[in-house]
Amino acid sequence: MKGIILAGGTGTRLRPMTNIINKHLLPVGKYPMIHYAIRKMAEAGITQLMLVTGKQSAGLYTEYIGSGKPWGVQVSYGIQDEAGGIAQALGIAESFVRPGEKLMVLLGDNLFEDSLKQAADEFQRQKGGAHVFLKKVPDPERYGVAELVDGRIVRIVEKPDNSPSHYAVTGIYLYDSNVFDVIRSLKPSMRGELEITDVNNVYAAAGQLGHSMLSGWWTDAGTHRSLMEAGARLIGREEP
Repeated sequence: MKGIILAGGTGTRLRPMTNIINKHLLPVGKYPMIHYAIRKMAEAGITQLMLVTGKQSAGLYTEYIGSGKPWGVQVSYGIQDEAGGIAQALGIAESFVRPGEKLMVLLGDNLFEDSLKQAADEFQRQKGGAHVFLKKVPDPERYGVAELVDGRIVRIVEKPDNSPSHYAVTGIYLYDSNVFDVIRSLKPSMRGELEITDVNNVYAAAGQLGHSMLSGWWTDAGTHRSLMEAGARLIGREEP
């Protein structure tokens, strides 16, 4: 299984800090935010990773991560020349994934407690499809939200006014290699971007979207408050 970490974006909600540095390099506890995504991949047994980021920050990432040796992984780099959405950023990794391979995708600002190893191992054994990780939240209007019928996701609604559930879709995904065909079939959203929710809804419509519930803490660390709270949780962690 290959690992893809998406670390682009402009970090609008974290300005003015992100005026000078990519948000995934901001400190969270002892380490830059991106450190934890790489560690989660390594813990899940995924050792071949690609990090996709914007060209403005690529040098800083290579300076900190290098080849990935401190984590026991091999890291390649992909460059997103301009903001085009999460799905477009994922599409950059197509040449990194061989036909038939599975992939784990993490948004670099997702910080969480749960191990992903069991879910990754189970997904590796299944024939294909996609898998998302849900977390019950008090404010679902901030997220893409799963609509569940008989325990199955039938669709994901992005930032709904009337939410079908309180289960947010976190930025942790598992896909088969057909995801790149799905991305090519997408049309840009009203924002002019290729949306990962649209990718997941293609799998949901085909009855191929599985899910797991995160039991531990999770945050997307996209606001000053969530960044501070994540740092408070992780400040005492001494593991590399």
